[in-house]
Formats: sequence, structure tokens, C-alpha cells
Amino acid sequence: MTQPILITGAAGFIGFHLAKLLLMKGMPVIGFDNMNDYYDVSLKEARLSLLNEYEGFAFVRGDLADKAAVFALFSKYHPVVVVHLAAQAGVRYSIDCPDVYISANITGFFHILEACRYHPVKHLIYASSSSVYGGNEKVPFSTSDNVDQPISLYAATKKSNELMARAYSHLYQIPATGLRFFTVYGPYGRPDMACFKFSDLIMGGKPIEIYNHGDMYRDFTYIDDIIGGIERMLSSPPCDDSGTQHKVYNIGNNKPEHLLRFIELLEEKLGVKATKEFLPMQAGDVQRTYADIDDLVADFDFKPQISIEEGLDRFVKWYREYYKW
Repeated sequence: MTQPILITGAAGFIGFHLAKLLLMKGMPVIGFDNMNDYYDVSLKEARLSLLNEYEGFAFVRGDLADKAAVFALFSKYHPVVVVHLAAQAGVRYSIDCPDVYISANITGFFHILEACRYHPVKHLIYASSSSVYGGNEKVPFSTSDNVDQPISLYAATKKSNELMARAYSHLYQIPATGLRFFTVYGPYGRPDMACFKFSDLIMGGKPIEIYNHGDMYRDFTYIDDIIGGIERMLSSPPCDDSGTQHKVYNIGNNKPEHLLRFIELLEEKLGVKATKEFLPMQAGDVQRTYADIDDLVADFDFKPQISIEEGLDRFVKWYREYYKW
């Protein structure tokens, strides 16, 4: 690919790692991000400074809700592939600040689809979420499962993204792939996610809040497995026998871990015991996530490989170096 790959949310967790991987392989990357303060902006700036070291990287600061800015981006750079990772994340935050989710996740995604309509691309890959499965009790979660009963606004926006992409793919022949991510963790991760958040609290001597009294399971997926899967998809847009150019995949570790075991492993890696505060289930949360990845394996011969033990080793090593613990 000689034309650039556009990554929205390039200063975010997954976007940064994907951009870095592609730049290391000599692919030109355009990054787009609004650098909002949902969490510590200095972490986003640190990611961005690493990307700016690569000659093939160009960064545009802008907001997805600004349609003119999105169209100007496409007009200037003519991306051949778009990896749309920018969004307002967080299940719990969506309860308190719903407006932000409509602006970023619905209006913002609409602007990306419109830009792909008028500036055709070879492939649009976009982020969905395991949250769309809501309270489904059948496990593992399959993309063929009914996901019409979201239990958070965040989940509803992600399900909406899938429906919007399907419609635009059908109407305007936009090849589009949706990815339902399962609890991604690793270096330069999001501070509001369990791995990072618990580490901060444990090392700061503060109690960690454990919901549903610890009876939770998460399909923790290491960042390198996520970006490895995305890389394989870049030049392989979907097309089934009927000519449909839209497909959704789960991308998860396919091995849910009990939350209390996860905490024990994290304590072991950090060398510090946590003070635990057990609480009831929080609104909008789910008891278990577990990805069925048969389609991912069949279509791309790809399966996540990094165990929770190895992943936490890598995260804690980075965490200690970054914060100089």
C-alpha cells in the first residue's frame, strides 16, 4: 500500500499500537484524534510523541463531530484504508455523560461513513465492542447471536455502528469490517480499564472496587493480539457469496479469566497485595465475556496467542518503567 492508511483515534490505546506497528513496517499512516480529556491527556501525548518519530506519520487534530474537518481530512490525504478506532469509550461513563456518546459514536461514525461514500476506500475497519452482547447468557458469544438488548448506552451506540455500516456497505458498496473487541489491555493502555486502574490503586495503597463480589469473568485480550488481527485484515475486505461487503468479527482471547484470579496474578507481578472492597454488580455491567472466534480463525488463520500471565508480565514491566516505580 503506497497510499496512506487513516487511523482515527491514533493517540488512543489501540490506535497508537496499530499505527506504530504499521509505521515500523514502512506503511504511511495518517492519525486523527481530538485529544480529549476523558483520561490523562499526557498519556495520549506520550503515545503521539512516539509516533511522531516516524517519517511516514502525519497527525491531524480534529473532532469527528465536525463533518467539514472529516471531509477535509479525506480530501487532503485520500486514504486507501480507514481504521476507525476513535470513539467515546466506557460503559460506566455512558450512564453519567450520554451526550458525548451520541456526538462521538453516532454522529462521528456517520461522518466517517459519509466520507467513505464520497471518497471511496478499499476497506473500512471499525471498532465495535463485546458490550453489544449485553446480558446474553449463552457462551461463548457468537456474532450470530441476537444482540438487540443492550444494557448500556455505550453498547447501544456500538450496535448502531454495526447497523449503520451494514446499510452504507449495501447502499454505496463500502467494504466494511466491524470488530467486537474483548477487554483489551497492555502497555500504554487506558487508565480506566481494570489492568491499569487496579495497578494505580494497588501501588497507591488505595482499595480496589470489585463488582458482583468478584464473580466476574473477562476475556482479557493482549494488545499485540488485537493489532496482529487487524493487520491481517487490512488488505482483505469482506465479500460473501451474495456479494455483501460487510462482516463483523469477535476478536478476543477465547479464554475468559475469573476476575479474582486476574487480581491475584496482578498482585504477584506488582509484588504488592491489594486492599479489596467487594460491591454489588454495577448498572450497565455484565457478569461474563467470552469470544467465539471461529470465524476469525477460519477467514484469517489467526488466533490470539498471548496468555494472561505473559500479558501481565509485559504490562507491569512497562508500568514500572513508565511511572518509575
